[in-house]
Amino acid sequence: MVNPHALALLKRMNHPTEGLRSKPWDEFTKASNPDAPDLDFVFTVCDNAAGEVCPIWPGQPMSAHWGLPDPAAFEGGEAETAVVFADTYRMLANRIGLFVNLPLRALDKLSLQKRLDEIGQTTGQPVAGE
Repeated sequence: MVNPHALALLKRMNHPTEGLRSKPWDEFTKASNPDAPDLDFVFTVCDNAAGEVCPIWPGQPMSAHWGLPDPAAFEGGEAETAVVFADTYRMLANRIGLFVNLPLRALDKLSLQKRLDEIGQTTGQPVAGE
């Protein structure tokens, strides 16, 4: 089940939420799901996963850890919880914006991996020159 605070935030941000659901990672492997999409990139975001061994992804997509505190683990009132979810959204939106603006065709694999790792260290504030 998708966290209701996450759904509320997505709706406030005018994102479609119909049919959203939590998915296990193996849903994206051909061994478990023959219709799984081919992946070019995999980003892990949960700080709890930082020390865990990541699965082997089919096709060996580029991967990076973009760790963030889990907003669902926050304990507080409704207003404070909404702020925590909004902050997490802002940081992810910033990182995704940086990622989609990378000159992918102009970067070799090593340079691209370095940039993906650097993006994972951003806090959500605009990065100079980006």
